[in-house]
Amino acid sequence: MQQRSEETLERLLPAADIAPQRLHQAMRYVALGGGKRIRPLLCHAAGALCQADPAALDRSAAALELIHVYSLVHDDLPCMDDDVLRRGKPTCHVEFDEATALLVGDALQSLAFQVLAEQPPNADTPAAARQLEMLHLLAQAAGSRGMAGGQAIDLAAVDQQLSLAELEFMHIHKTGALIRAAVLLGAACGQPLASADQQRLDHYAKRVGLLFQIVDDILDSEADTATLGKTAGKDAANNKPTYVSLLGLSQAREKAAELRAEAHTTLSHFGDRARRLNELTDYICNRHF
Repeated sequence: MQQRSEETLERLLPAADIAPQRLHQAMRYVALGGGKRIRPLLCHAAGALCQADPAALDRSAAALELIHVYSLVHDDLPCMDDDVLRRGKPTCHVEFDEATALLVGDALQSLAFQVLAEQPPNADTPAAARQLEMLHLLAQAAGSRGMAGGQAIDLAAVDQQLSLAELEFMHIHKTGALIRAAVLLGAACGQPLASADQQRLDHYAKRVGLLFQIVDDILDSEADTATLGKTAGKDAANNKPTYVSLLGLSQAREKAAELRAEAHTTLSHFGDRARRLNELTDYICNRHF
């Protein structure tokens, strides 16, 4: 499925030889050939639970990854985290320049909504009302009430001591909002769920979003730069609050295990239909990079 996501992005991104060539080269540089593709994988797995045709999921999965990649490009800029390495290669502003990196993020965000709004060339196109709902969901997840807002809280939290509730509020927005959108967009491409099942899936998405961030914090404190593909220990160096700095390594691991168990319990109602989501939950919890 990761290869499928790569091929979809390859197809949807503007070709490098189309003007403006430098911008399109930079967009392809950051979006292709790297990353775990967690958000597309979650989108496809939730779609599988709802019996969606994989072809109907491709654009939603690609739109999610384009939003995610744009956020990484902007996050790495000198005015934000000022990082030089991402996915094992120089960050966009290092490889190209700051102005190009800024435009790359802008263009990837715009492309995400273009991709989601366009009619895919198959008979499984979502009805207009559902497609509008999907666009609204992605916009909210990416904006000031989601990822961008979480990043603003994160910047304001440097050198601050946050409570566990405050830290979770930040990451529900910064990381969790787009992960939740991945699950709900995938489900929206399939057979409609009963209200109670929709709530179960939403709860699962929120739990796995926090799980992802806790594991990220653990890896940042333990793994080296070569393993991570980005600068290790960056959060500690910048005195940013993390689950590890707040709880300690042992309790952070315990919290991750609790969230993993809660996610599995939430999915148990769906039986084997949730197999791929359960597998992804385990992967997120146990990943080493």
